[in-house]
Order: sequence, then structure tokens, then C-alpha cells
Amino acid sequence: MSHMSHSLHDDALYFLPLGGSGEIGMNLNLYYTEGKWLMVDCGISFADSYLPGIDIIMPNSNYIEQRRERLAGLIITHAHEDHVGALAHLWPRLRCPVYATPFTMILIRLKLAEAGLLDEVPLIEVPLEGRAEVGPFAVDFLSLTHSIPEPNAVKITIKAGTIFHSGDWKLDPEPLVGEQTNADKMRAVGDQGVLALVCDSTNIFNETASGSEGRVRDNITQMLSSKTGKVFCATFSSNVARVDTLAQAARHNGREVCLIGRSLKRNVAAAIEAGYLTDFPKPVGESDAAFLPNENILYICTGCQGEARAALMRIVQGNSRDVTISRGDTVIFSSKIIPGNEIPIGRLHNSLVDLGVEVITEKDAFVHVSGHPGQAELAQMYDWIRPEILVPVHGEIRHMERQAEFGRRHGIPATIVPRNGTLIRLAPGPAEIVDHVDVGRFAVDGRFIIPAGDDAIVTRRRVLYNGALVISLVVDQAGAFLAPPQITNLGNPEDESDRFEEVVLEAVFRAADKLTGRQRADKNKLAEAVRAQTRKAAKNHSRKETGPVTRVTVTQIGKE
Repeated sequence: MSHMSHSLHDDALYFLPLGGSGEIGMNLNLYYTEGKWLMVDCGISFADSYLPGIDIIMPNSNYIEQRRERLAGLIITHAHEDHVGALAHLWPRLRCPVYATPFTMILIRLKLAEAGLLDEVPLIEVPLEGRAEVGPFAVDFLSLTHSIPEPNAVKITIKAGTIFHSGDWKLDPEPLVGEQTNADKMRAVGDQGVLALVCDSTNIFNETASGSEGRVRDNITQMLSSKTGKVFCATFSSNVARVDTLAQAARHNGREVCLIGRSLKRNVAAAIEAGYLTDFPKPVGESDAAFLPNENILYICTGCQGEARAALMRIVQGNSRDVTISRGDTVIFSSKIIPGNEIPIGRLHNSLVDLGVEVITEKDAFVHVSGHPGQAELAQMYDWIRPEILVPVHGEIRHMERQAEFGRRHGIPATIVPRNGTLIRLAPGPAEIVDHVDVGRFAVDGRFIIPAGDDAIVTRRRVLYNGALVISLVVDQAGAFLAPPQITNLGNPEDESDRFEEVVLEAVFRAADKLTGRQRADKNKLAEAVRAQTRKAAKNHSRKETGPVTRVTVTQIGKE
């Protein structure tokens, strides 16, 4: 990919996503005008088995780091990890002011404090429906509804035109936490004229609207009335309205509430601090809950995606000191299955059924509602905002292309579908892709942030699939062996009768014998010859497609 062959014109307006366009997660969007950049969101995604030992991945921020003296600020639209999770990791590389509404800011402060950055970062808290002037960008925060408190769209006004950046949203007629979307206000935004709508594509394949939190509350309240054992509800810890729904349904049915999971307790505390959950029942601790009759307790826990270290899995595996789950209990998964998590969730469901527990998921009953817009809601938003250009983001390629097609059918004059790294000129003139910038992913590996293609990860993946072989040689100045070669086998199968070690030893000697006197005396040449021969011998012996990752160390002793 070229590095900025296109020179940016200051009177023009550009959009550049570095993450979240072509995937669901790790959102990072950039706007440019009048010599300044504005960043909207800075999120993470969770790694899969292709990155062994890595939990978190983020967009590669090199492009904007190199221009950080022109970065006016970072807007966080809401507190979900795929929009704010990379902040503490990447801020030291960006060093710009950060803007967010009160609930989101409480969680940002906690994140930065954990990372030891709280005193360094300029934080600007913006009231709900407030405005921030960030360089040449006038940013209005507009409250929408979603599956967390304070989801904001941002209206970005500059000389070249107005952008409506939706963030994550839906239109919930009965959101329960926070206000309904204000239709008059949205229509007024459209009346003023909007150049581009940059919009969430997650649920474009749903023809109907996503539905209401209020209906979920009625259903779960009804469902609890027939249960006699302990009830466990797993949900997303950030979905404060859902946690409140579960707590109110419990109270209505004479059950106390116990919260299990650090992130869940943190989000509830943040919501109370920000003035939400004014009627939340006082939770009981895990040790006290154990003494209550089964029909008088509801546990709300993390782990709805089958995560190994989350609360629900620990309870099922019997690793919780005070909380047990047994025959006659009920587990309600008040969440959706995030694509890619089918296997761990399936395993968790099977473990529960094996214990004699009733499992209820969104497939069995209306116990979950999505936080993203279906087609009916998108159509409503288009009618309010009436943009000249639709830019679908926050989706895989298939979601974004489908939303572009849906928008065109709905009468939006122009659509443009970005990929991470596409530099799009939105104005003046027709919207077009003018350049591609280098993008990629960073992986968080302990205290290091490394590119996802780093040798450390590639080697780890190779070892994971093919095992490893470590050979230590001690030789004199001429390269003659002073001790038997030491062979360490990591992850290559050998049975009682197996000759694995012999085969490798023979290969060591064969490789050494093939070298001329001068080559053999050169420890690097000796090491490389032995590495190639032993790897090949191990591969042939096991009849595998590829040989183990092989490392040879040569210690040479004698006169220099």
C-alpha cells in the first residue's frame, strides 16, 4: 500500500477508518479538514485461536501517530470495549484530549487509573446533548438508544459540510435506562442539511426493528414466576438496562439479587454514580446469598459468551467458593451469541444440561433484544437525516455493502463503502476513495503491544501446530563433538517403541559428516546444516506435512 501519495487539501473533508470497517469491533475513525484530524472511537476486538496467547487486538495506529501533532482530539461515542477499549493502550502514542459524556467518562477514568495514566490524559467531560469545539470541528453529542447508557451520535460541523456519525444505536420505544430518541431533534438535524451519514451496519440483515427492552423486562418477570430453584442470568456486563431489568424482575418475584463478576459490579457502580438505576435493589454478597432459600435468589453473572475466566464458567466448573449450581436450577442467557463464539457457548450449554439445569436462550424465549438497528430503524434514520452520502461502517464487508444497497433503494443519492485504510474525500465534489494507507492490527501480549504479524506470534503458532525440537551441541574448534548431542522434544509424539530420538541423532551426525573441514569448524554453518537435516528427519519420521520448529545451539570450546 502506498504511504500518502495523495496530498490532503485543507479546504476538503476526508474520512479514514483504521478499524471497524470490514469487521465488527475495534472501531477507530478519523476525519480531516483544515490541517487537523479528529478521531472518533478507539476500540479493541478479541483475538481468536489464530493469535495464540493473545486476548486483545486493536487497530494499528501508526498512520495517525506519525501525524499526532495535528490530532485535535478523540471523541468516545459510548463505553463499549469495541469503541473505548484501546484508549489506555494507544493514548501514550497519541497524547490528545479525550471527550466523552459522564457515564462513559467514569469508566474511562477507571481504565486510565488502572493503566497509571489518569494524571496525564486531558479529559473533557461533555454533558448529554452538549457541544465540544475540537479544533475546526464543532461536535454536538446527540443521545440515541443502544445496549449501554449514554450512546451518542455525533454531529460534526465544519466549513466543508456536516457529518452525522451514528455510533452504535437502535430506536428503542421503551429503553428503560436513558431517554427515547428525540425524533424532532433528529428531524431538525436533517433540516439543517447533512452531507454524510456514517452509520452502524451490524443488523442490516434484520428486516424488522430490533425491539424493546421493556418487552424483555415483561417476559423475564413472567418467566421467573414459574421457577422454584436458583436462577442465574448471564448477560453483557455493560448492558445496564438489562441488569436493571433482571434486578426488577427478581424483586417482583421475591428474589434477592447477587452480582457476580468484576466488570458487572463496576458498570453498575458507574451507572449509579452517573445518576441511573435510582431504584436498583441493594445486592447481596455471594457468601450471604448462599444462605437464602433457592426460590429467593437470582444471580446476575458475566460469561454469557462461554468465556473460560468469567463468572458463569467458574461456577459451572465448581471453582466458586460460595456459589453452586445444581439440578432444578435455571440459567437464562439474556444475550446473543456473538458470531465466532458458538463453540465455547455450546460447550457451556452442554455442561449445564449435563448438570440437570434448565437452559433458556434467545432462541427459546424473548429474553434478549439487540442494541443495533434493523432495516425499519435504518429507514427511519434516513428519513430524519436525509444525507447526500451514506457511508456504512461498523460491520463486515457483507453488512456494509448490504446497507449501501438498502440506502440507495431508500433514495440516498450517493453511497461509498470504506475498508480500513481507505482515505475517502467526502467534499468537495463527489465522494471518492483517493488513497489507501497502511493499516493492520496490534496485539496486546502481556505488557507489549506488537503487530499481529510479529515473529513472536508466527513462531508461537508454528509451535502450536507442529511442535518444536531443540538441539544442543558442544564441539571443539574443528567442530568435532565433545559430548553427545542433547535433544529436547516439545510436542512431537513418541511411543515406547519409537525411535524418534535415534532418528534425530542419526540426522545430527549425518549433517555434520557431510560438511567440509572448514564448514564444520564454522559453528553457524554447522548449526544450520544440523537444523535442516533434523527438521526433515523429524518430518519424514512422523509423516506430517511440515516438520517441527527446530532450533540448534552450538557451544564451541577451545582456543580462539
